[in-house]
Amino acid sequence: MKLKDSIYDKLKWICMFFMPAFAVFSKTITQIWGLPYGDEISSTIVAINVLLSAMLGISNMAYNKQKDEQ
Repeated sequence: MKLKDSIYDKLKWICMFFMPAFAVFSKTITQIWGLPYGDEISSTIVAINVLLSAMLGISNMAYNKQKDEQ
């Protein structure tokens, strides 16, 4: 599956900057305010981020392979 460049760039930005920052933010806020499930929420965000990053890496490798073959 080939992603459009704009979609790839947005997903890459989300994986590199937004999701890690959001995981730290959610963990910090739950600790400050004594909210439940802080570890579970931040760990879930990190797990989703790892999955998306792996999928983007696979897409990037397929794109580069196809580009090299041309």
